[in-house]
Amino acid sequence: MTFSLPSLPFAPGALAARGMCQETLELHHGKHHQAYVTALNGLVDKNDALKGKSLEEIIRLAHERGDLAAVFNNAGQHWNHSLFWNSLTPNGGGIPGSLEKKLISDFGGVEKFKEQFKAAALGQFGSGWAWLVLGTDGRLKITKTGNAGTPVATGEGKALLVLDVWEHAYYVDFRNRRADFADNFLAKLANFEFAAAQLAAA
Repeated sequence: MTFSLPSLPFAPGALAARGMCQETLELHHGKHHQAYVTALNGLVDKNDALKGKSLEEIIRLAHERGDLAAVFNNAGQHWNHSLFWNSLTPNGGGIPGSLEKKLISDFGGVEKFKEQFKAAALGQFGSGWAWLVLGTDGRLKITKTGNAGTPVATGEGKALLVLDVWEHAYYVDFRNRRADFADNFLAKLANFEFAAAQLAAA
């Protein structure tokens, strides 16, 4: 199986008015994500045990395997970034009623959810990700992972939404202001419609 870079679900310049410029998307999607896909395909091509497996299967197989660390890093980054593009939209920030009801039930309110999500984004030391996940117990939760870490590897639930907090995700637009980047994501970029659809399909 050859993996490929997914197309963005919007034009590269479509988020500029919402706080993510075209240069960021061209670098992040076209350079960084493409590099992970290219590296992963090269690694799979050299390892017969990985050939024919899905991306999720490869992530689980390589998780916490020192001999497959490069495989895990590139596979995890490919999966995470693919979800991240779907977590963004030019019409972001609005929360559908079905998801709002669940956020109120599981977090005590939308603002409390946002506070906890931002805290996860800021609390991830160094590179990583902040996640909204539907846990195996049926409740929404927020988690964070470092580097290429992903809920796919840990089996802690279904990822509904993710924010990339690697510096290349925000440095062009926000320099070192990760807090402002997280605020902008929640208010203007977060594709809560996608998260609601993921929740409904779970």
